[in-house]
Amino acid sequence: MRINFFLRHAVFFISILLSFSFSGTVFGSDSVTVMDSTGKVLTLESPPRRIACLYAFCGHVVTMLNRGQDMVAVVNGLKRDLLLHRLVPGINLLPVPAKGGIINIEALLKTQADIVFLKPETATITAEIKKLQRFNLPYFVAGYHSMEEQMEIIENMGKVIGRGEKAREYTRYYRDVIHRVRSRTAHIPKDKRVRLYHSVNEPYRTDAPGTIETDWTTACGVNNVSVGASLQGKGNKNFAGIEQILLWDPEVIIVNEDGVDQLILNDKKWSPIQAVQDQRVFSIPVGISRWGHPGGLETPLAILWTAKKVYPNLFQDIDLKREIIVFYHTFFNLDLDEALIDKILGNTGMRQTSS
Repeated sequence: MRINFFLRHAVFFISILLSFSFSGTVFGSDSVTVMDSTGKVLTLESPPRRIACLYAFCGHVVTMLNRGQDMVAVVNGLKRDLLLHRLVPGINLLPVPAKGGIINIEALLKTQADIVFLKPETATITAEIKKLQRFNLPYFVAGYHSMEEQMEIIENMGKVIGRGEKAREYTRYYRDVIHRVRSRTAHIPKDKRVRLYHSVNEPYRTDAPGTIETDWTTACGVNNVSVGASLQGKGNKNFAGIEQILLWDPEVIIVNEDGVDQLILNDKKWSPIQAVQDQRVFSIPVGISRWGHPGGLETPLAILWTAKKVYPNLFQDIDLKREIIVFYHTFFNLDLDEALIDKILGNTGMRQTSS
């Protein structure tokens, strides 16, 4: 569920005032009140000790904020991310009390979680929310449709788990990257911007308007060809046909699934496209998660990488390997060697094929 940004915040402040006016509970200095992406207000007396992450994105955020060791429940997607195994030893042993947005409440209760982080799709299923409400389990829904909303969710998650300043450190970097890139591409006329096609997981799945993928690719100073087009929707996924892609004739194609770049380059149906003819089909890096994926955390790195690929002359001075080293050291306390950096940039071997 998505509600107007200003309306959501107005409701939030009214809720805070009412809680102070009518609640008989006195909270200590560690208490926190935040609003999730559905507009639900969550108040906790103290940071949770045991954290259930039923959305991979939330597990990445919790780990970045140095609470990964306190996760007591995860989803299978987190077990596929190889860097998480370094950061959260034993993650493969954690229970998985949710699959496909459906919660196994008995398994979740056994974890004794103090907070449950949910994906937005789960929050739309009334029966799943009722399971949590029946047992008075505090929960926070982490949905977003833009970079600004993603940053807000990360900051609010930081407040919930007692890592507010570390979350703000990350969003300051995020905003700095956006500014750095936009300041270099702002002068490019709209009709001169590079036509870019973004493949999400599979060749024909792409970006719809009002999504974070559209927001961050546009921040790179490109014309994302699928924005404003008529796409075929299947659930929360959107697809384009080859005929439409041929008409768009993108100059650059970026893909976020290992091997899809080669599928496109070797498929005769795609051969008339300029990006294919010019061999400008690139596989997006994968680190903690897929860079720039709808549920990914490394959006700032995706912006830098894409801008440098699309406009190499404007970003010659950007040392991407240096950016990677600083990013993972600063936010994950990970020191990467050259071989691992090459694997991240090459989108090779960073995710297990199964949990």
